[in-house]
Amino acid sequence: MNNSTNLAERVRFGTFELNLRTGELASIGTAAVEAGAAKVQLRQQPFQILRILVERQGKIVTREEIRRILWPNDTVVEFDRSINVAMAILRKALADDADHPKYIETLTGRGYRLISPLEWQQSSTPARDLLEPQAETLPRIEGRISEREPRAPIQWRKAAVLGASAVILVVVGYMSWRHSRDVTPPQSKKVMLAVLPFENLTGDPNKEYLADGLTEETISQLGRLNPNRLGVIARTSVMGYKHKDERLDQIGRDLSVEYVLENSLRQSGDHLRITSQLLQVKDQSHLWSHDYDYRAQDILTVQDDVAKAVAREIQLRLTAQQEAGSARLQPVNPEAFDAYLQGHYFFERNTDKDTAMAAKYYERATQLDPSYALAWVGLSRIRNWQANSGFAPVQEGHRLAREAIERALALNPNLAAAHAQMARIKRLADFDWGGSDASIQRAIALEPGNPEYLSEAALSAAIFGHADEALALARRAVELDPLNPSSWSALGEIKYFEGQLAGAEADVKKSLELSPDAFPGPVLLSEIYVQQGRPHDALPEIERVRHDVARAFLYSIAYHALGRQRESEAALKELIAKHSTHAAFQVAEVYAFRNQPDEVFEWLDRAYAQGDSGLIGTKVDPLLNNVHNDPRFAALLKKLNLPN
Repeated sequence: MNNSTNLAERVRFGTFELNLRTGELASIGTAAVEAGAAKVQLRQQPFQILRILVERQGKIVTREEIRRILWPNDTVVEFDRSINVAMAILRKALADDADHPKYIETLTGRGYRLISPLEWQQSSTPARDLLEPQAETLPRIEGRISEREPRAPIQWRKAAVLGASAVILVVVGYMSWRHSRDVTPPQSKKVMLAVLPFENLTGDPNKEYLADGLTEETISQLGRLNPNRLGVIARTSVMGYKHKDERLDQIGRDLSVEYVLENSLRQSGDHLRITSQLLQVKDQSHLWSHDYDYRAQDILTVQDDVAKAVAREIQLRLTAQQEAGSARLQPVNPEAFDAYLQGHYFFERNTDKDTAMAAKYYERATQLDPSYALAWVGLSRIRNWQANSGFAPVQEGHRLAREAIERALALNPNLAAAHAQMARIKRLADFDWGGSDASIQRAIALEPGNPEYLSEAALSAAIFGHADEALALARRAVELDPLNPSSWSALGEIKYFEGQLAGAEADVKKSLELSPDAFPGPVLLSEIYVQQGRPHDALPEIERVRHDVARAFLYSIAYHALGRQRESEAALKELIAKHSTHAAFQVAEVYAFRNQPDEVFEWLDRAYAQGDSGLIGTKVDPLLNNVHNDPRFAALLKKLNLPN
């Protein structure tokens, strides 16, 4: 390299200037540059390739050399596709043509070469410092993998989550500094941030769940901070960008965020490298980037320490409860931690087969480490789901779910996920609405930025008939998780309860746009159409429903509304014959819609005896409107501990 580069951080070629420190590429000599509109933020791989080409100054760079630099340790998974995509993005940024290049020449079978002359701009920072990690300016945390431990996925997961904690420290510290240089009034606008899915560049597709877990952990750590200062988009919304090269401005519009954190995960021997960069959406400016190299160490203790450091960085005060909860964190058996992550991965896939796999992994986690509270939460959720879905006896499933969650709370009384699960059990199994609401409020106090808990609280408010509160909570959940179909379905369901059918229809359709298979999307939309007097529109939606119980129930009411009584009766008989032991409430709904009150209360009594979770909607379910004035309905509400 020419000696003139030793003091350079910016280099010009053609009509562009590249900032090697920030990764910004800008046109030069135009009015747009002065306005900041001509700046382009290159993503990691295109920037690294351009940086290599610049360093070589007209020399050929082979694809193999690029592979060794960007994907070390003989990583070759989808290498050809990855480099082709990166080169396409780079050429697009440069407005270059591979067939008639102005900047980057392709030498078929050999590699690439930068053909434009370079002009280095002087800087006070040595170029080598710009092209290498700055260990002095950003924190670096290292640990050691025990030589007695076999090489296993958990080592990389532990190191990766540790890296997430360090990244969080830098991100929030920077954002705090940026937003507090001037005196900020108490009601200052909340900063919105999206943590994009970590790219798994380890070369091992089986480590995909590690990258996903790292994404979730980063979001979770940031989400525990003061929601009045920092809003963090939830996991479900950002995971939609996995394996996609979406434009930054489009992400900003989709998620209504001001900042985006991009990350990647690489493996090199016994070390893990995390590359992170923080971007500002409005001008696509690059705020900082850094590479971190790690070895594993005890992750839970370190996460706790770093979480407190993050809070100090943005001058937040942890509540006494948060401090107490942090102090109770204990190291977890690495194999148990790995089993928990596997269980969570399968549980999120939300199919019958995957949920059965999740149960096995959660059970294994609790067996390997009986003191692991979060694993008991996962096991409780599985048991509850199995009971409510007909895959286990209701009473037995609820009993096992309760035992597991009580174990979790005994181990960690300040675990938000445990309180949220206790809220579900009190609501679904005990009809203890006050206790359920208290538990979900405790979960929100511990993790105020978790949209799942907000949706739970919204449902609790709706059950009591507090419509305004329910809608406000549901809308807040959508704000934090705008690409999560479940958030939109929950909002639509509450509007449906309140008779806002047009709004409910729009929200459910939004849910289905995000995911055609989202539950309860087609089920809820079918009910809305029936209530709107459009049963003919419900039929194609019912065909999309994958669950036999829901499909038979919906055909019963849709055919009745269409006057096709023979078909309605056949569907109802199927519902009773095949699913009466766990769908008594749905049978009662059909009879109520058909205005047969004696049959309604016969089946509602059965539902109560069976502990049917559908009963939680008794007070607000529009399909039961025909029996609201029956004295037996008031008696049922009293038995369910619901105010009349």
